[in-house]
Amino acid sequence: MLSITHTENFTGALISGDYWDLDEINQAIYTVIGDENKYYDWEGSRKRLLGVLFEIKNASKANRHVKFVGNGLNKETMKHNEIVGSEKNIYYSVEVLWPELIFAVVALNDFIRLYSKKHTYSALDVHVTAIRKFQSIVGEVLQSVMSKEQHDRFMNLLSENQTNVQEYAIQFIDVLNLSYINSTKEQREKNLGMIALKLAVQDNDYHVFRNQVLKSANETKSDIHDLSIMKDYPEKIEW
Repeated sequence: MLSITHTENFTGALISGDYWDLDEINQAIYTVIGDENKYYDWEGSRKRLLGVLFEIKNASKANRHVKFVGNGLNKETMKHNEIVGSEKNIYYSVEVLWPELIFAVVALNDFIRLYSKKHTYSALDVHVTAIRKFQSIVGEVLQSVMSKEQHDRFMNLLSENQTNVQEYAIQFIDVLNLSYINSTKEQREKNLGMIALKLAVQDNDYHVFRNQVLKSANETKSDIHDLSIMKDYPEKIEW
């Protein structure tokens, strides 16, 4: 079963599951976001989602973390059923920065809307339901660091499709990621709820930042999603 938990220092989320758990969410998101330039105004958001999927895909290939988890099988059961098998399953896991993962969950709403326009009974589509489950798990984990009012508002925004990441200034995610990394554990735990709402609502801070990005894009005749932030991530993150 897919599992998402806080890392020790609240720096990110630990996404865990067996191969099929991780492959299911990978395939679902790849299918729903479509090919490159299919939804051009969402190309920046698609790139950020691909970054998260890259980490999950590598985890499923045992390129991140591997652990063994009990599967309920024991010697007595094997003896009774005359079978021989392992008492543990292999689970894979990977860390993703919280602002990055929250944005991914928010952005998926847009892609579900776009995907649903061309698919009958989209609410029951196997890929959409897998993504909704993924969103709900993230929402459940965030409940521990959000007030009831914050959590209710965040979940309502997701469930009622009130988010919008069209032509999103994705460089804002880097700003939040880097600020979050440089915070203390206590600050992360305290502020994560506000960060989640900031990503879902797009407050004044975001719009001021986006206007600056748009100005730079116009000056260089670039698309908004092609500009990169001139700051480097640390080589090692204390998860």
